[in-house]
Amino acid sequence: MAANPERPVFFIGDWRVSPGEGLLSRGKEVVHLEPKVADVLTYLAAHPHEVVTRDELEKAVWHGALVGYDAVTATVIKLRRAMRDSAREPRYISTIPKRGYELIAPVRYAGAEQAPYNVPDADPPEDRQRWGVWSRNPRITLGLMVIAVALVAIGVWTLAPGRPHPVEAGTPVRPTIIVLPFRNLSGQPDQDYLADGMTEDLVTDLSRTSQLRVLANNTSMRYRGTNVSLEDIRRDLHVDYVLRGNMRSVGDAIRVNAQLVDVRTGFNAWGETYDRATEQVFAVQHEITGGVVDALAVTLSGPEKQRLARKATSNLKAYDSFQEGQRLAKVRQREANQQAEQAYRKAIEIDPTYGRAYGALAVTLAVDFRRGWTDSPTETLDHALEIARQAVALDHTIPQTYWALGFVHMMRKENDKAEEAMARALEIAPNYADAYGLLALIANNRSDGKHALVLARKGMRLNPFYSWDYPYQLGRAYYSLGRYATAVKELEEVRERNPTPLLPNLFLIASYIRVGRREDAQWLAEELAVTSPSVTLAMLARTSSIESPKLLARLLGDLRKAGVQE
Repeated sequence: MAANPERPVFFIGDWRVSPGEGLLSRGKEVVHLEPKVADVLTYLAAHPHEVVTRDELEKAVWHGALVGYDAVTATVIKLRRAMRDSAREPRYISTIPKRGYELIAPVRYAGAEQAPYNVPDADPPEDRQRWGVWSRNPRITLGLMVIAVALVAIGVWTLAPGRPHPVEAGTPVRPTIIVLPFRNLSGQPDQDYLADGMTEDLVTDLSRTSQLRVLANNTSMRYRGTNVSLEDIRRDLHVDYVLRGNMRSVGDAIRVNAQLVDVRTGFNAWGETYDRATEQVFAVQHEITGGVVDALAVTLSGPEKQRLARKATSNLKAYDSFQEGQRLAKVRQREANQQAEQAYRKAIEIDPTYGRAYGALAVTLAVDFRRGWTDSPTETLDHALEIARQAVALDHTIPQTYWALGFVHMMRKENDKAEEAMARALEIAPNYADAYGLLALIANNRSDGKHALVLARKGMRLNPFYSWDYPYQLGRAYYSLGRYATAVKELEEVRERNPTPLLPNLFLIASYIRVGRREDAQWLAEELAVTSPSVTLAMLARTSSIESPKLLARLLGDLRKAGVQE
C-alpha cells in the first residue's frame, strides 16, 4: 500500500507516525520510512496487542505478491532500527517465535477514534485470539508488571544489543568523537557513495590516532537519514565531539562543508568549507582530518603522521568500483559476492596500487571458500592469501588490509598468524572495532569462550550500535561454554537483525537442540536446506576454522540431530 496524505496520523508510545508522509518523529528527531516499512507499522498499529502473522502482513502490505521469505523480516528489522527498538528487550514490537509480531506499545490516534488502516471485518485468526489474551487479561498483566518491578529492583536489567554501553570504570579518558554521515545535497542519489565513502574514510583516518576514541562506522551510519539532536547523541553515546558535514556536486566541482561541534557546549570547535574540483575530494578528506586533529590539539607520533599522509587511492573511478563492491559484499549471497569480486577487480584494474581493493577481493574469495561457492576450494583459498599479502604490501597504513589478511589466515586455520595481523591492525588504528570482532572469532575458534566475550565487548564499546557480528560472537562463546540458553538469546537477536548469515543460524540450530527446542531446530534446518542447499555437514567439517575437534564434533552432532544434510 503506497503512502498517501489521507491516512491519519497516530501515536505509538512517544513516536508520532504520519503514514501519508512516511515520517516517524519524536521531539526534534525525524526519521523517513520506506513505504513498505510505513505500511507494516500502520497495519500493526491497527492490531495493537495482537499477534499478526507473516502471512497477514504479506497479504495486507504486499497484496499477496510473491516476495522472498526474508522480505517481512527485513522490513521489521528496518522498523525496529527506526524506532530505536530491540528484539531482545522490545518496547514497541515483540516477535512471537514461528507465529508473527505483536505491537506491544500503546496506540492513540490524532483526532477521531479512527483505525489507522482499513481492516476488513473478520474474526481475528486463532493465534491472534489466543495471544491477545495476554494483554487483555488484567490478572496476567498485573502479574507481569509485578515481575518487571522485581527484576528492576534486583538490578538484572542489562543493555540490549544495539544500545550504547557505558564506559567502564578505569578506561583512559580520551576525547570521544563520532563522525555523522555526511549528507549528499546534490539531489543525485548516484552521488551518495561519495558522501558515505567520505564518512567511512574519515572514521578510518581518525581511528589511526591513539589520543582519540572514535566510534565505529556502523554506529555512524546508524544516524544516516535522521535529524537526531546533538543532545540525544551526547546522552546516548557519551561522546564529546561530533563531526558532521555535507557535500554538493555540480558538474566537475564539489563543495564540502565540515563542522566539529563540542556537544558539551554546543559551539563549533572547528569548521571549514571547501570548493574544489571533484577529483580533489580525497585531498579534502585529508584536510578535514588535519583540521580535526589540530582543533583537538592531538599530538601525532611519527608513524601516525606517515599513515595519515597516505591516500588509499586518488582515482575516483577506482573508488566508485570499490564502493560498489562494498555494497554488494554486504548482501552475503552467492551471486552478489561474485559481483562484488568483479567490482573489486575492476577497481584494481583502474588503480593497480589500490591496496584496500586487494584486501576486499581477498575477503570475497575467502567467503567463497567458507560458503562452498567454489569448485576448487583449496586453490581459491590459496589465491585469497596471495591477494591479501599483496594488499598489505601495497598499503600497510590502514587496518583494513591487515583485517583481510587476518581473515584469510583464520579461514586457513592459521590462527596465530591471524592474531599477528590483528595486532598490527590495532597498532595502526587503536579504535578499530572490527579487529576486536575478528579476535573474538579467533578466540571462539580456539574454544576460548571467556576470552571471546571480553574481546567482543571491547568491540561493542567502540561500536555502540554494533552490527549482528558482535552478538553472534557472544552467542558462539556461550555455546562453547555450555551456556546454551544464553546462546539462544544472543543468536536469536542476530536473526532478528539479519536472518541470512549462515554461521549464526548454524549455532542457533545447535543451541536449540541443546535446550530441548528440537522442533525449532528442525524448522530452521529445513529453511537452511532451501536457502543454502550447498551447506552440508561434510562441507562444514572441511571449511570450519574451529581448532578443537571436541567442539567441532559437538556442533556437527547437534546439527545432525536437527536434520542438517550430511
